[in-house]
Amino acid sequence: MTQPKELVVLHPAPQSTERIFSPETLRRLHEEFEVLDLDGHPDAERQLDLALPRAFAVVGQPDLPAGRIERAVRLRALCNVEGNFFPNVDYAACADRGVRVLGCGPAYAQAVAEYSLGLALDLARGITREDRAFRAGTEGYTFAANSDSILLRGAEIGFIGFGNLGRALHELLVPFRAVVRVYDPWLPDSYLEEAGVTPASLDEVLEGSQVLFVLATITEESERLLSEARLRRLRPVTRLVLVSRAAVADFTALVELVSEGRFVAALDVWPEEPVPAEHPARAVEGLVLSAHRAGGIPAAFEKIGEMVLDDLLQIRAGLPPVRMQVAARELVHRYRSRPVTTTAAGARNS
Repeated sequence: MTQPKELVVLHPAPQSTERIFSPETLRRLHEEFEVLDLDGHPDAERQLDLALPRAFAVVGQPDLPAGRIERAVRLRALCNVEGNFFPNVDYAACADRGVRVLGCGPAYAQAVAEYSLGLALDLARGITREDRAFRAGTEGYTFAANSDSILLRGAEIGFIGFGNLGRALHELLVPFRAVVRVYDPWLPDSYLEEAGVTPASLDEVLEGSQVLFVLATITEESERLLSEARLRRLRPVTRLVLVSRAAVADFTALVELVSEGRFVAALDVWPEEPVPAEHPARAVEGLVLSAHRAGGIPAAFEKIGEMVLDDLLQIRAGLPPVRMQVAARELVHRYRSRPVTTTAAGARNS
């Protein structure tokens, strides 16, 4: 007699089922599981409540307080497909009941790492700056446009944070034979040394970097970690790349210091998205501006679906998940990320 399939509930907002599952991955998901797709359903929350007692997994980031988890007697996995662990889930209750809470952060790491490298190369060589000058008829040739250019090869590079993104970016930097110093208070020095980077204090990273990548997530400890006083400790004409979370820095001070010529920066994340039309950053020449687009490419989104399917099959087989990021009980309550919202124009906040 054929065993009934386990129920997987898709409630992926602000993502969509079509975005994160390729047709082939979605076909396989339906082959392996009973699938209830609530994407765009006008009564999704009530349908979720009705389905929870039978659900093996929920794919999405709906509110899951202890009461909901208690009723979800068969639940074994919550697969967050937005990219952050939010405080809308009772993580302790999930751990106590054997519910794996998984995040899709690793799916974005390669895309964000490649984009970060591109931003650093831009800042090192003035690519978009000189493009603007050329279009305005004020271009400089050879040394006239290169007097402040640097090589990444052999450069002194600093990382603030060495999680999924930091590890992916470091792999891309290996051919440059740079000196990479890392500040990450959650990791022991021996771990960083084995990864091929140099452990360093925050002061050492700030004061010793020609290129500084800000890769840290938001926690109580890292919020506004880069205060105005700390930003003033950067070397003159440091290249700063901010691609993780805007709240890691005193954003107003950062923009003001760039406008003063203290250093240059590339910004892909913002305190408010969409960025207001009157935001002063739009007029600062020393900034490379990007609208939170480093990670959200089709290849990254489809990888999320593949990771979800692989780990659900692992869990169904009585094995641990291997592709998604596990919400560590010791850390998850310390995150301070905000949910993504999508405007009519397609902008994303996180």
